[in-house]
Amino acid sequence: MYPETYIIAFCSKYVRDISLREKIMIEQYFLMLYGFIDILGVIKQASKLMIELLGTYTTENASQAREDAHRCIIASLADPHTYIMDHLLSLKPVKFLEGELIHDLLTIFVSEKLPGYLDFYSNHKEFISSIGLDHEANIRKMRLLTFVQMSETNSEMSFDLIQQELQLGQDEVEEFIISVALKTRLVTARMDQSQRKVFITSVVHRTFGKIQWQVLKDTLSQWKNNLTLVKESMHTIVTAPLTPPAP
Repeated sequence: MYPETYIIAFCSKYVRDISLREKIMIEQYFLMLYGFIDILGVIKQASKLMIELLGTYTTENASQAREDAHRCIIASLADPHTYIMDHLLSLKPVKFLEGELIHDLLTIFVSEKLPGYLDFYSNHKEFISSIGLDHEANIRKMRLLTFVQMSETNSEMSFDLIQQELQLGQDEVEEFIISVALKTRLVTARMDQSQRKVFITSVVHRTFGKIQWQVLKDTLSQWKNNLTLVKESMHTIVTAPLTPPAP
């Protein structure tokens, strides 16, 4: 484990049981640590630390962390290894940004598809540039997130559908599936070149809300019922009287 990981774990545990005055002090300490880790280039750990910091704010003082929330969103969007960002929307300082362009952009990356981003970009090119995001990198990430969302509701997809939805060239579909979609492990799938189809085995959901919890509950309930049936069948077999062989 990295040394900064120990620091994050310690601060996260400590900050839960401190007074308001101490909390202000620890928030400043968080910021100092964030800057230190960011300088080291440990992007993932720095982002985790910033999320921990933002989680210490309440509705009453969320406005004080406006710039930190802004920075956290940009860091998550820019990180080529960060794809699931719905947890950011629940942070109080991020909620405070509702109605601003940065919050609109985050919402697109959390739940919308590629056309949603392209529409946003066409209307706010200067904004994307001003916050230091790379448009082509955004497109790559949104293509992947769109593919993930499509995989949530489709057990199989044709190459033509993927090409259309992701706005790819005909010769780019297979490469996208292999080098981008499957290597991230967000989607587990089997590709059939002869049928020009992709068969989805499993997928990491972009968001996990009430619908996903209900699906999980239903799945676990079904497993429980199936195990009960198996148990009853085994009990019937074990307790069944032995029939003597015919003379």
